[in-house]
Amino acid sequence: MSKTIAPRLRKVRVLATLGPASSTAEMIERLARAGADAFRVNMSHGDQASKIPLIETIRALEKRTGRPTTILADLQGPKLRVGRFDGGKVQLVTGQRFTLDRDATPGTVERVELPHREIFEAIEPGARLLLDDGKLVLRVLEHEADRIETQVEVGGPLSNNKGLNVPDVILPMAALTEKDVSDLHFALDQGVDWIALSFVQRPDDLADARRLIQGRAALLAKIEKPAALDRLEEIVEQCDGVMVARGDLGVELPPQSVPPLQKRIVEVARRQGRPVVVATQMLESMITAPTPTRAEVSDVATAVYDGADAIMLSAESAAGAWPTESVAMMNAISEAVEADPMHGERVHFTILRPDPTTADALAEAAKNIANTVSAKAIICFTVSGSTARRVARERPGVPILVLTPKMETARRLGLLWGTYAVHTRDVESFEEMVAKAKRMALRHQIAGAGDRVVVMAGVPFRTPGSTNVLHVVRIIGDELKGYGH
Repeated sequence: MSKTIAPRLRKVRVLATLGPASSTAEMIERLARAGADAFRVNMSHGDQASKIPLIETIRALEKRTGRPTTILADLQGPKLRVGRFDGGKVQLVTGQRFTLDRDATPGTVERVELPHREIFEAIEPGARLLLDDGKLVLRVLEHEADRIETQVEVGGPLSNNKGLNVPDVILPMAALTEKDVSDLHFALDQGVDWIALSFVQRPDDLADARRLIQGRAALLAKIEKPAALDRLEEIVEQCDGVMVARGDLGVELPPQSVPPLQKRIVEVARRQGRPVVVATQMLESMITAPTPTRAEVSDVATAVYDGADAIMLSAESAAGAWPTESVAMMNAISEAVEADPMHGERVHFTILRPDPTTADALAEAAKNIANTVSAKAIICFTVSGSTARRVARERPGVPILVLTPKMETARRLGLLWGTYAVHTRDVESFEEMVAKAKRMALRHQIAGAGDRVVVMAGVPFRTPGSTNVLHVVRIIGDELKGYGH
């Protein structure tokens, strides 16, 4: 294989989950070449030791190809489960009474242990309890400190330790469990770029994670609880990015409500300039089949048309029979949508109003100028990545080439729409900035001789948050002579 990976100017990012089907160095490289821009390491499965080779392989690939590569560690979060049954399984009948209690004795068709004190504290009559991914539905009739009396609204088989969802109340539970704290420290020590936090119900849930991360990674909030939707704007404001976790949302809410909620979450994240990932069951049939259904193709296309920053594969790439083909299909769908002449109009359905800052004004101007003069790219010099995020928020019709002296910044931008990040030495002067912008545009095949590019930077250089320069330059064609990194 070639040592390099050809520049990929597709604007939406593809996030691929690693697992048993994609744990070798050869397979991870194949996924990267097929279209994966970032990799998700799921801390819910396997032990910490099993994640080390995955992360080391990604970093080795990054070094060999020269492309900054994003790693997201996804924390498990609290897992609510019922206890065990005498015989391992019971059959609940619609209309019967069923009790959840604190007694560890093996359960029967009439009762079972619920080992989560917080649920007993928060539950209310009329609330629903969903069992086994929503296959069974219980309605709370009454409750005491150690007993919840319910009626079975949707019956079926229930076996040991099946999962439980409580969609109608806010549970007094921290989003970080002891396992999550351990996994978080492990992931940070391994140098991951993003931490995904599960079970976010309120803005305060993000505070503990922020305190533990201490700026060593970006924080992504998974929107999977109905309670989070009530304070969505505040939650998005408190994190660095969000994920539309449609799996649990689809369990705790009517499935028909998920598509409009997806659009709402994407819109809120875009308005606030936070990357937004759409996840779960995007190409589900490709776990076992080499091609997706037409409905799945349409689902992926809709997320791209809505302007999502990234689209994610879960079991398709982690445990399926066709991991490379799943990534290649995600890549192909995205490229086809972005080639649609209507794509540019559709991603601007969300009305954005820039903040009254110089940086936001320049980001909006960069998009407009690039369109007016038919520039081939917008080139951002940035230390923290904030300039790139502001430009990406505007969804310009051209690639965003991001030049940064911090590898951490280049890696984190792998979930940001339209960006092609390059780790390179910083510049010292305006003249050096212009020359370097031209060289990098040519070297990375972003633009060619005779093309215009729009350059954004902050003066004085190396000062985060000082974006105040917008410059249009034309590439002559001999800028690569005497090129230095």
